[in-house]
Amino acid sequence: MAEKKKILIIRFSSIGDIVLTTPIIRAVKTQLDAELHFLTKQSFKNLLANNPYIDKIWTIEKKVDELKDRLQAVGYDQIIDLHKNLRSKAIKRMLKVPYVDFNKINIQKWLAVNTPINRLPDKHIVDRYFEAITALNVTNDQQGLDFTLPTDSDTTLNNIKKLYEINLPYVCIAIGASYLTKRMPNELVIECIDRLKVPCVLIGGPAEKEDAKLIQEKTACVNTVGALSIDESATLIKHAACLLTPDTGMMHIAAALNTPQVTVWGNTIPAFGMYPYQSKEHYRIIENKELSCRPCSKLGHQSCPKGHFKCMQQLDSEKIIEGINAFIDK
Repeated sequence: MAEKKKILIIRFSSIGDIVLTTPIIRAVKTQLDAELHFLTKQSFKNLLANNPYIDKIWTIEKKVDELKDRLQAVGYDQIIDLHKNLRSKAIKRMLKVPYVDFNKINIQKWLAVNTPINRLPDKHIVDRYFEAITALNVTNDQQGLDFTLPTDSDTTLNNIKKLYEINLPYVCIAIGASYLTKRMPNELVIECIDRLKVPCVLIGGPAEKEDAKLIQEKTACVNTVGALSIDESATLIKHAACLLTPDTGMMHIAAALNTPQVTVWGNTIPAFGMYPYQSKEHYRIIENKELSCRPCSKLGHQSCPKGHFKCMQQLDSEKIIEGINAFIDK
């Protein structure tokens, strides 16, 4: 029997970006029957810890030299570079094996941010990933994203529901994001909670604890921010009637778990190709299309460059509420 090919997929960060690689992981593993390894940052290892299609996860803290000898000893046949940055280029130089990478459309994104010219392709980043591996004879199986919860997730859910006195149905609200200009203003979150007819559960990391406390003081929400792991938050998302979220990693986890969601967009735009990768019946996009200053960045800022934050401040809360209620009533 011929020895299986050894393939290394590279994506260092972050939550949503790593979840978006999971269709590639699954398709490569099932269609090539290869020994599949994944390289990421240590802080994101748990995102893939339960993925059944990965044979080994490698991690770094900061520098790729941390793994140089061990990676060279594996004897890889192929690299799939889904990050395409200086670190991943260093890995490719180090291992000296065939590789494929993808088009990051940085020029098109620059034009969209800095000029009125729109040359963005009407294509999700997952589909651009699959274009990159066409030469490997791997195709999209159209099964969407994966996020594999631990086997005891049902027990975890029951424990969380009991601890926080959460009743079904409920709405999850992700209040965090990597950049402030992606985040929903607290006032918008408060208004939504006040007008929704079911319990609302806040989820987020330690960085959002102060905002969550402020929101909790002004509403009857359930606050789990900073208290749950990503797997625990994902478990809540899986069983929610709907997730309300900005452009953040929780949006992609919800898509992987097939949870309905209303997505709220600030300085970034869905046209960058990172909107929910799920059936269109399962999500709604809320964005302010009337602003000439939007998008102001392909990633985000810690404050609005114009000082007004109209992309979020002027969103129609009525549309958000209508979208959430539509999913609750299904």
